[in-house]
Parts: sequence; structure tokens; C-alpha cells
Amino acid sequence: MNAAPDRDPVEDCVAALAASLHGPARAKAAMMREVRDGLHDAVEAQTRFGVPRGQAARRAVLDFGSADEVAPSFQRELTIAQTRRTARVAAVAVPVLVVCHVLVHAAARDPDWRLGALAAHLGAVATAAGLLAVAALTATGRLARLVPTPHRLPAVVAWTASAAAVGMALAAIALGVTSALSAEWPLTALAAVLAIAAHGVVAASARACRECARAGRASGLPVEG
Repeated sequence: MNAAPDRDPVEDCVAALAASLHGPARAKAAMMREVRDGLHDAVEAQTRFGVPRGQAARRAVLDFGSADEVAPSFQRELTIAQTRRTARVAAVAVPVLVVCHVLVHAAARDPDWRLGALAAHLGAVATAAGLLAVAALTATGRLARLVPTPHRLPAVVAWTASAAAVGMALAAIALGVTSALSAEWPLTALAAVLAIAAHGVVAASARACRECARAGRASGLPVEG
């Protein structure tokens, strides 16, 4: 009870804002450092004119705005950052998917039609992931300075990446089962390992992107899904 007057309004403000935001940890931490530094600069500017530090801190926080007031603009930045990160992860997964496609296609030289179907599936997933990554990175890069980022883009990226991750997981399971029946089982087993590894990375980033899109909608941002 007695510790309440000693609380730092600046740190309370930063903590409240951080708790209301979702996004990449590094980008969020950098954003909070900028907010904290800006508030401290405002406090120092007032103390130079003789304003007591506690009162200066409260004024600085009041001028900055409450977490509810400023969170939407910060959340939009974090949502775009997470969208770009998910797009980059999808782009990195493309070579892995291509390798899986090549390995499965090589194993599909035997009569097992299931391997041919899996090869086509992985090739389609790789193509979709690549196109998604290029489109998202373009829309949120320099082009965003001229054309507003599509409101639905974060949700589209999140759910498309989620679908790709599910596809990779199903392919990995099928490859694992098929490897026991295939004459080229080392190739299919390796493809299964690569597919499940890519699934884990893409699924985690897609989940974070969905959380950002939902946070944007909850804060009133025009980020639809």
C-alpha cells in the first residue's frame, strides 16, 4: 500500500502498453525502448524548468496518452512486422519444399501412385508459399509508401501459411508411412523429416500472425480476416 506513491508513471505506462500488444518479440522490445526513451526525454525537459520529477512524469504520460489510446497505431506496426516475418519464413520454406518435391518425385519412379500425388502436392504448396511471400513482402515493403497495405493481408498471410503448414504435416505423415513400402525409403524418409521441420517453423510463425491479426481487430484497426 505504501509503495504506490513510489511507482514510476513512465514504467507503468510502458508496461501497460506492452501488455496490450502482440507481435515479434524483437520489434516489440525495440518499440518499447523508443517509447520509454521518449517519455524520459519529456520528463527531463520539464525538470529543467523546475517541475518536480514525479509531476513531470505524470504530465509526460498524460501527454503521450493511455495504452488504450495509443495501442492501435503500435499494434498496426507490429502486425505488419509479423506479416513480413511470416512471409519471409514461407519464403525460406520454399527451398525445403522443393527438395521434398524432388526427393518424392525421384522415389515416384516406382509404381506407387501415392508418391506421385505427394510430389504434386508438395510442388503446389511450394508454389503457393513462394507466391504468398513475394506478394506479402512487396505489399508491405516500399510499395506501402505509395499504396496502403491491404487490410486483409495479415489474415490472408496467416491462414495461407497455416494451410501450407498443415499440408506439410500431412505430407510428412504420408511420407513416413509410405517410406516403409517404397523401394526408395531413405529418400522418402528424408523428405518426411524435411517436411515436418518446415511445418514446425511455418506453423509457429503463422500462429503468431493470426494472433496479431486478431489483436488488430480487437483494438479497432482495419485489419480484417
